Amino acid sequence: MEIRSLGQTGLKVTNLCLGTMTFGNQADKKNSFEILDKAFDAGVNFIDTADVYPIGRASYAVAGATESIIGEWLEGKRDKVVLASKCFGAMGPEANDRGLSRKHIITAVEDSLRRLKTDYFDLYQAHQFDPSIPMDETLRAFDDLVEHGKVRYIGVSNWRAWQVAKANGIADRKNYARFVSVQPRYNLLFRMIEDDLVPMALDEGIGIISYNPLAGGMLTGRYTKNASVEEGTRFGLGNNAGSLYQERYWQEAQFDAVERYQSWCREHNFDPVTTAVRWVTQQPGITSAIIGASSPEQLDASLRAAKMNKLTEQELTWLDGLWFSLPRRREFS
Repeated sequence: MEIRSLGQTGLKVTNLCLGTMTFGNQADKKNSFEILDKAFDAGVNFIDTADVYPIGRASYAVAGATESIIGEWLEGKRDKVVLASKCFGAMGPEANDRGLSRKHIITAVEDSLRRLKTDYFDLYQAHQFDPSIPMDETLRAFDDLVEHGKVRYIGVSNWRAWQVAKANGIADRKNYARFVSVQPRYNLLFRMIEDDLVPMALDEGIGIISYNPLAGGMLTGRYTKNASVEEGTRFGLGNNAGSLYQERYWQEAQFDAVERYQSWCREHNFDPVTTAVRWVTQQPGITSAIIGASSPEQLDASLRAAKMNKLTEQELTWLDGLWFSLPRRREFS
């Protein structure tokens, strides 16, 4: 497993990060523990979660279940793991149960630390951008968390380049802690971040922790254009999660691109999962790619990306064609 610095910080993380949003819904506690064990034994030292997980949860009562599972597993291993979590999403029905206000951020951190049975986060992130809250309020809350030792570093997920740049400009002017990482969606079928977020991160020395390297499972070849959405899969989850993934990938152009990709992988004797993850970790600016699973067996092919040879320039050029062949849509996260 390759070790990389998170941006310009001294924090060292593996180039594969274990994503956990299936824990507590698609994966029960036993499966979740087995997934965590497999990743840890393979050398992954980086775990990413969020207070709202598991994805597709049935009610507010389930929110936080993922962190609780990780907290049980973490006992005795905390100093060997780089732990990241996030806040923004609704944890309850009240107006202050969501967003990036000072009130919600502080409450979210304290609740997450309790569920995870730890007293600090290595990395804490804003899960979405909140246009309803002044940036200064959000940044001051994050800065206080760093000052009090509850958070070591701060980052964002699903923010635009201009939002990160503006926030770090305010942080520099007011001597607040800066955002050191971004967490965007990025894969062979979605590369919009290359237009602005990646160049900004490279210029500013900000780490990129990318999620969705398999495009919600599309790149595995499991889904075909004539098939119906299966309940319990990423595309069939409740609480609007399934519809979000359908909007992202369930279009004819994406299915056609996946068919070409599967054929190309067969011709080159490449595993499509391993190759898709390897492609992400090889891209400029990427610190770590978030991999996930709902069973331990599903993790195997992704983990093999750590040992796969670098893709050649000729192979990269062919893979570029998948993205360039897709119609452009107005989307970001």
